[in-house]
Amino acid sequence: MSLIEERMKQARTTIVRAVFPGTTNHYDTLFGGNTLKWMDEVAFITATRFGKKKFVTVSSDRIDFNIPIPGGHFVELIGEVEKVATSSLVVKVTLHLEEMYSDHKIVAVEGNFTLVAINDERKAVSIM
Repeated sequence: MSLIEERMKQARTTIVRAVFPGTTNHYDTLFGGNTLKWMDEVAFITATRFGKKKFVTVSSDRIDFNIPIPGGHFVELIGEVEKVATSSLVVKVTLHLEEMYSDHKIVAVEGNFTLVAINDERKAVSIM
């Protein structure tokens, strides 16, 4: 296994959150802004675990909200490095809807985030 493949494997990040009333909209489903915030956080953690550098998000691409996420459920966010370039990388984040009292899980949201490694002057630097 190459160094990049090994780092990709080690950088995989999983976070579970509960969908409580403060995170839902007037339809009692997870507010889209909270969803994007959580996904970006997982992307940032994944990138940082991979590169061991400072990272900033420069874009999000094709965020697909496949199904509504009702309050009173768990969501599991999984971040995985998909592509590595010189100073940037792409993290795929998948959000699974999980019923609290059963084993049922389904992909609810997925999207890609591009992050760039930076130095203290906020200039792009090589990841590797």
